[in-house]
Amino acid sequence: MKLEFDTDAGIGTRATLGVVVLETDETLEPEIARMADLPDVALYHTRIPMVNEIRPETLARMEADLPASVKMLPGALDFDVIGYGCTSASTVIGSERVARAIQTVFPNAQVTDPLAALIAAGKHLGVNRLGFITPYVPDVSARMRQKLENAGFEITAFGSFEEGDDRVVARITEDAILAAAETVANAAPCDAIVISCTNLRCLRVIPEIESRTGVAALSSNQALGWHMLRLSGITDAREGFGQLFQ
Repeated sequence: MKLEFDTDAGIGTRATLGVVVLETDETLEPEIARMADLPDVALYHTRIPMVNEIRPETLARMEADLPASVKMLPGALDFDVIGYGCTSASTVIGSERVARAIQTVFPNAQVTDPLAALIAAGKHLGVNRLGFITPYVPDVSARMRQKLENAGFEITAFGSFEEGDDRVVARITEDAILAAAETVANAAPCDAIVISCTNLRCLRVIPEIESRTGVAALSSNQALGWHMLRLSGITDAREGFGQLFQ
């Protein structure tokens, strides 16, 4: 027998979000899922090719791959926001060009990336002096530092794990990240600690970083999740994700 059924508006009646995750990334999906775990918010992922070695030329290559990756998101959905999950590639490619590539597929979606989100988060909190932490090789770190300075921030202290293999970055422990944040915060006065890279496991230790350093902590994934939600009109305060979500 043929059964009758009704239809409704679907899952994302408050917001429909998409995120482009690097092929090599092991951290962004679980962290952003925690932040987007809200009633009637739908979150969809797609992956983009990326080699393990993080260099400017490998990062720049992703611009051409973005449209094909975004096409793997459900085409029937009207996405409110699509996030591109790579801080270093956003720095190399540029946020405007990232948005242009994604909007060739979903022209009505707002677009953000971790670099744009970190800048928006810093301005939202009214911070100026940053302690800055990356896992990147020096050339990539220098590019991102310049982008933050161009956006009006002062980098008062800087530290890097200087690791070029994304597989290793995903294995850097939360204790090591916490210790790095304390070291950078103690090196010079700052208003916030910025920890760059979507593959670093920061989300669970952000409250502890803020408790030990006395300043706001911003990570790539936390800022990206916050910015995607805010761009979609969701301003719910959330516990456990740092001052940014208060």
